[in-house]
Amino acid sequence: MSKNAIIYSFHTQKSKKVAEKVIEAFGKEEIEAINAEELTKEVLENYDNFVISAPTWFDGELPNYWDEFIPDLEEMDLSKKTFAIFGLGDQKGYPENFCDAIGLMAEILESCGAKLVGETSVEGYNYESSKAQRGDVFVGLLIDQENQARLTKKRVSDWVEKIKGEFFN
Repeated sequence: MSKNAIIYSFHTQKSKKVAEKVIEAFGKEEIEAINAEELTKEVLENYDNFVISAPTWFDGELPNYWDEFIPDLEEMDLSKKTFAIFGLGDQKGYPENFCDAIGLMAEILESCGAKLVGETSVEGYNYESSKAQRGDVFVGLLIDQENQARLTKKRVSDWVEKIKGEFFN
């Protein structure tokens, strides 16, 4: 049986709340929460499927805790691992780099051989550009708690149902 983990910073507010919604939709018994700020290579080796939080900081950057772990990540062979990425951004305040961290993380994971799942439609968003966009889809789940908080619960539950099917296929 495959082991599932969700990785997010336990010290954030908005990302943590979305992660908790993901855990609830996934099933608490089905996924283990891991603090991104305490992540090690050994932890990644112990799981098969990952849901990771990559909120966009500043002008399209990854959070510090991911920046610090990326050198270790880039040394790993993730070819037998599956990842789904979600992140938070502000499409009105930062329309030119909306949820760029998701796209940055996707590129890093793919360069290490990881399989990505959990694409979502670009419909329903209003932004200028995003590194998370590939064609007419995003490479993960983009959440805008600043401008579209009322849509978060449904977006999360729909996405989790999708990735659960993709994790186990």
